[in-house]
Amino acid sequence: MAETLQDLFGIDAPIVLGPFGGLSSVALTAAVSDQGGLGSYGLYGYDADRISDTIAALRSATARPFAVNLWLPTGDEVTPGDVDLAPALAALAPLFDAVGMAPPAPPVEFLPDIASQLTAVMDAAPAALSLVYGVPDHRLVDAAHSRGIRIIGTATTVAEAVALDEAGVDAVVATGAEAAGHRVSFLQPADASLVGTFALVPQVVDAVSVPVIAAGGIGDRRGVAAAFALGASGVQVGSAFLRTRQSAATDAHRRAIAEATDTSTVLTRAMSGRWARGIPNRAMRTIETSGVIAPFPAQNWLTGRFRAEAARRGDGDLVSLWAGQAAGLAPSDDAVEVFAELAAGVPA
Repeated sequence: MAETLQDLFGIDAPIVLGPFGGLSSVALTAAVSDQGGLGSYGLYGYDADRISDTIAALRSATARPFAVNLWLPTGDEVTPGDVDLAPALAALAPLFDAVGMAPPAPPVEFLPDIASQLTAVMDAAPAALSLVYGVPDHRLVDAAHSRGIRIIGTATTVAEAVALDEAGVDAVVATGAEAAGHRVSFLQPADASLVGTFALVPQVVDAVSVPVIAAGGIGDRRGVAAAFALGASGVQVGSAFLRTRQSAATDAHRRAIAEATDTSTVLTRAMSGRWARGIPNRAMRTIETSGVIAPFPAQNWLTGRFRAEAARRGDGDLVSLWAGQAAGLAPSDDAVEVFAELAAGVPA
């Protein structure tokens, strides 16, 4: 490979912060970047103005490189005019009642337009743009490169990694089924693309020409060392950083991560309409018992109404408790200490 991750992104250590859609914070992103890694910030659901303001805030918080993350459309997203929300609203009624909210009226749109999001990112020109749920077209890759923005693609299978490599991305995150949050598969259904990190990473390394970033099941120096032994050029870590006080997770979410075991997490469509890994709670169980889940992003928008109020109240039973299978390895509630533990596993 022509470049290490350090050369590619202008960083000191090949450690990337997982981009948390809805749980990112400027403080955590800046902390990881300031330690010499690549801090990341998830922009899911942000409109263009909020994206511009967020990147400006990140630049004010750190002089080091950072990445921002967007979700590419897969083509199966529903709009408010496509879906009858009544069945899902009825199933979610106990959860709205629990936070004292009336069922919400349908919005004008569930998500901002991806074109406006991308324009805002291009105009702000962060060091890197990471993408999930698809392959960027050549116009996007060329536009990013012309502005000095590196593109990071995300794969859950070897075939997805090859497609990203052929599209001209600068690095590929190989994310194993152990990872927290959404399963970002795009060539095959997520439940048919559950390849573990140990199996995925070396096969992706063999199949692509760009640096591979291992993700999923990495919580301390041992996981980092294993990723490099498998041929990875770096690691992306989510749950261990999500536990820290610098993240935007609630205290209840942090406690759930700290207390997690290897069997604490499950894959569910309950909270967003797409498969994701997290710790079961009242909200997840209520929705799954109802058997009614609206398609994405309708379900995510609906649950987001009571989740925001529950987070404000500190109620861990009514938020998304995203966590990976190695969440219990999270070593500290301080991002600087977590980074130091991970960096100790990077080969000299």
